[in-house]
Amino acid sequence: MENNKSFLGTQGILIGLIGLTGTLSIALMILFKAKISDAQNQNVIVKNKDIAANVKTQQRLEEFKTEMLTSWQQEAQAKGFATDVPSNFQGIVISEAKLPPGKKVIALTFDDGPWPHSTAKVLDILKKNKIKGTFFVVGQNVKTYPDLTKRVVAEGHIIANHTWHHWYHHMNAQAAAYEVANTGDIIYQTTGVKTRLFRPPGGIMSNGVAAYAKSNKYAIIMWSADSMDYARPGIPRLINNIFREAKPGGIVLMHDGGGDRSHTVTALPEIISKFRKQGYEFVTVPELLEMQDQYPHLVAHNKTKSQKPQKPKKP
Repeated sequence: MENNKSFLGTQGILIGLIGLTGTLSIALMILFKAKISDAQNQNVIVKNKDIAANVKTQQRLEEFKTEMLTSWQQEAQAKGFATDVPSNFQGIVISEAKLPPGKKVIALTFDDGPWPHSTAKVLDILKKNKIKGTFFVVGQNVKTYPDLTKRVVAEGHIIANHTWHHWYHHMNAQAAAYEVANTGDIIYQTTGVKTRLFRPPGGIMSNGVAAYAKSNKYAIIMWSADSMDYARPGIPRLINNIFREAKPGGIVLMHDGGGDRSHTVTALPEIISKFRKQGYEFVTVPELLEMQDQYPHLVAHNKTKSQKPQKPKKP
């Protein structure tokens, strides 16, 4: 009987120990899970903090960009920065500057921008080569791509009027006025620049826009060397088109917008290099006109040496 009691007592102790062990195991599992859960929560919190920090950084970058753009735009407006040409060129058609033969300067001009796939690349090339160009912009493109337009001015290039729609057909006086005046307005609203430089689309002088621009004291800027890049010739031909007609005081026509301008972008570094090897320096159109002003005896006032034929219409 005592043996039975002893056995039962031992069995009870064992059962108690097993129960206690089970309870401890469960407690340890709960504690372990709680720690894992805490760690996971901490990871989530850290990740959320990282995401929030990245968002704040991006917001700060955007705010800084906006502040910079606003700052230089306000500075341009305060200084009355403009591309106005000397009074004796207002209302005059110019295809080149009349300079002494030894004055080897040339102006690179770009039409139909700003354009999302090419204007930035052209600007990068000009910046790398420390060259300032003249950009004849289309009003509706300025409205669509204001940041690209601002970059043109911010990097020291000259911006000029190339009508709102880039139309070729004949327009009545009201339509012509809209094309030129609205483009001038959007350029000023976007950049703070008032321009009196104008280039008629396609070089067409008879559809109304050039007549309006002349009567409103714009200098009508044509060209003396046409790359014909709007027809997308091969790179060697594009370059040859320019150098076949290039000369001191010349104005080179290229395009940064209005279509696929990859050939122009590819050719531009070689064009720059070739001009430099020939001893040329690069100037903007206003600089070119100011230089011509220094040699009045070479100028036949109110006339150009020759009138360039109209360009084929671009697609």
